[in-house]
Amino acid sequence: MNGLYGLKPWYTRRLSSIVTMAVAHRLSPDLFTAVGVAAAGAAAAAIGAGWWVLAAVFLAIRLAGANLDGAVARARNVSRPWGFVVNEIGDRSADLLAFAGLAVWAARQGGAGLHWLSWPVLGTLLAALAASLPTFAALAGAAAGATRPNGGPLGKTERCLAIVVATAVPAGIGWISALIVTGSLLTAGTRLAGAHRALSEEQ
Repeated sequence: MNGLYGLKPWYTRRLSSIVTMAVAHRLSPDLFTAVGVAAAGAAAAAIGAGWWVLAAVFLAIRLAGANLDGAVARARNVSRPWGFVVNEIGDRSADLLAFAGLAVWAARQGGAGLHWLSWPVLGTLLAALAASLPTFAALAGAAAGATRPNGGPLGKTERCLAIVVATAVPAGIGWISALIVTGSLLTAGTRLAGAHRALSEEQ
């Protein structure tokens, strides 16, 4: 159950010219991690303002950055353990920035000013918390010796899409937050089950 993660090879091929350029100019993979986080910050500002089209553009760049850092590291043969750490911190930071923007947008739905103690805001914050569970599940499995699982019903790409839809249709923020929570729990469970099978086979 790979969800939109199954499109990653296709997306990587679309970015091949950038990978070639990065190799030719000996660009660091960390540069693309930084670009992804910066794009997520710009997306957060657009989300907070309700500009969903601009948010979609910046989140697409955020996903490109997350794809390119690993692709460039492999193409340049400079993959290293610390690069994995940088990539993970970048991914989690980008996620939190996007959800922060959505929380601001949710707080603006109650009228003039920012209404932080509202159900849409609380739903958004709960969704942000739940969205971290699939990554924790994957990293825990990898730390125990299993191959790190990816994909699932609701991974990084699906989260970005859900946030864009919530920005475009603010009346649905609560429902979309509930969808993110449910999908994140299912994804975390799927990844944990996969890790459990892999580790059991090694015993």
